[in-house]
Formats: sequence, C-alpha cells, structure tokens
Amino acid sequence: MALVLTDEQRMVKESAEGFFAENAPVSQLRKLRDAADADGFDRGLWAKMAEMGFAGVAIPEQFGGAGLGMVAAGLIQEAIGRNLSLSPFLSSAVLSATAIGKGGSADQKASLLPKIAAGELIVALAADEKARHQPASIATRAEASGNGFRLTGAKPFVLDGHVADRLIVAARTSGADDEKAGITLFLVDPKASGVGVKRRSMVDSRNAAELTLDGVQVDGADVLGEIGGGFAILEAALDAGRACLAAEMLGVSAQSFDTTVDYLKQREQFGVKIGTFQSLQHRAAHLFCEIELARSVTLKALTALDEGDERAALFVALAKAKAGDVVKLATNEAVQMHGGIGMTDEFDIGFYMKRARAAAETFGDNAFHGDRVAQLLNY
Repeated sequence: MALVLTDEQRMVKESAEGFFAENAPVSQLRKLRDAADADGFDRGLWAKMAEMGFAGVAIPEQFGGAGLGMVAAGLIQEAIGRNLSLSPFLSSAVLSATAIGKGGSADQKASLLPKIAAGELIVALAADEKARHQPASIATRAEASGNGFRLTGAKPFVLDGHVADRLIVAARTSGADDEKAGITLFLVDPKASGVGVKRRSMVDSRNAAELTLDGVQVDGADVLGEIGGGFAILEAALDAGRACLAAEMLGVSAQSFDTTVDYLKQREQFGVKIGTFQSLQHRAAHLFCEIELARSVTLKALTALDEGDERAALFVALAKAKAGDVVKLATNEAVQMHGGIGMTDEFDIGFYMKRARAAAETFGDNAFHGDRVAQLLNY
C-alpha cells in the first residue's frame, strides 16, 4: 500500500491547516497563557472546531461524526502541532471517543458520541498513576457496593481533566497493581461526591489536572466494556492518542524547521546571510530528511489503525518513538540556529521546544516505546 493521502484526506489537511493558522495561531497560546485563563483554551474555538467536523472526525456517521478515521484525526493533530493550538481535541475527540467507540454499550455510544462530535461534551481519560507512563500500573480500586462500585485512588495527570464534563477512569476490580487483567473502565461525573479535581500548571501551557477519588459511587451502567477487561479498551484508546501525538510532534517539527529556515535566510553575520553557511545547510538538510522519515511512519501507524491491521500497535510504537526523537532534534536545532535569543519569550521557537518535551513524554517516551517494539517483536 502506498503511503499517500487520498483526495478526501488532502482536503482535511488543507482545511485544518488553514483553520488553525487563522483561528488558533501561537499568538492565541500567548494570550491564554498571559491571561491565566481558567479553562486554558477558547471555548468559542472548540465550538468552531465542532462545526468544522473536527470534534467528530473519528466518530462514525451513525453517531453524528464524520467517520473519516484516524488518518484524518492525525492530519488535524498535525495542524494543531504546527500552530500550538489549545483545545481538548486529543483528550475528548481522540482518546475518549475511541474508548467509548471500542468498549461502550449501544446506549453509551448513542448518548455520548453525538455530544462529543457536536462539541457539547468534553470527556477526559484518567489512566496514568505513575510519574512515567505505565498503563497497566493501576492502584485505584473499585470495590463492589450495592448495584455498582466505589472508586478510591488518585490520577496525577489527566489531560483536560479540569474542564471535563465526564471522566473515563481506569480502576482495578481484581488482581495485583501491575497486572493487565482486572482493570475496568468507568464513566464518572466529575461533580459526583468524592471526586476532587485540581488543575496542574504545565511547562507547555497545556491543560492537565490531578484527580482524586474518595469512595466515589458508580453503578453498573457506568461500566465501559466488561468488568476486568478494560485494558484492551484502554490500549486501543492510548494507541489512537499516541499516533495522534506522533502527528502533533510531526507538526511541531515541521513548523520548527520552516521557522528556522526562514530565520537563516534573514539573519546576517559577517555581512552575509547565515543560511549561506554550509555547516548550517548540512544540518538543515539532515533535519528535513528526519522529518520526512517521521512523516512516513506516522502515516503508516494512523493507516494501520484505520485498517485494523494486527501490527498497528507495532507501527504506533515506532511512530511515537521516531516522532519523539525527531521533535527533540528539530526543536534543539531550531533554538541553536536561532542562537541564545531563541529561548527568549520574544521568539515563538521556545514554545515549540516546551511542547516537544511534554508531547514526547506523554503516553510513553522513546524508551517506553522502544521496549514495546522489542516485546511486540518477541525479543
């Protein structure tokens, strides 16, 4: 299969690039950061994204979405990366929509997915509990209580958790804290008794929250999927998020490269443009090639998810690891070729470096996914 975009996917790409460049450029990130906005994103922008079909891009048409799949979602996420646009797209439209689509009952899908697609409901996934990504390490307990369960535990890093209208919480109904078996997903109202949500300040100005659960009561209808069988659903959601994060890092890398090349063409030293220096040309050429390699593996991962390829997890791990390597290289090179001034607040490139570091760590860094590749290949 050729790794090229279809006409429909090219239209999505062009639409997303134009939309975010016009409506959510880096200047909006600066504005929201400087204003210490309570939400951390523009709800008006999110409504426009829903009108454009972005919020429901990966949701089937029968549930009010566009049904365009993960490649289209990745193209939108790449445009988000290029502009450092702030929105709950990854948490709600990708992670949570995938979890509900994979594990939700007919009633759960019918009640939740159309609202997510319309931008009326923001859903956040609460899974990670460790300082570093270990999706099977779940200590939050779900103990039988009446016709449901009581949830007790903590989730220190929940993307968009402080603005979520609904939470998908991974809790343990059986087994040891590091076993894949025995994990169950629950739909939780953040306003329910016993739920505590505290916003966290992030280096990249993105939204995250610390979630605490103190005997939170949920009933049987709140279980997403089968009791004890939530890990497969969780992994499917995380792989969708990882692939889209790879696409976002691709966007960050590409924009860092473009910005730097423009700077090399303008900045003068010793009476000449620094872009004429052969050493800088070699570094730029190397970076261009690395970005294209990351683009290929990211598209492969997104395509594999759409096609239900049994090797999709392998390609996602490769994409997340490669994109993480490349985005670090791209932002490092960008700052160095700008000189020390590149890390001042006056220049946008510092924002790209901060986002690169956070995105590379989210849902598994290079080491995590390198190990995952080895395991999937039976090493």
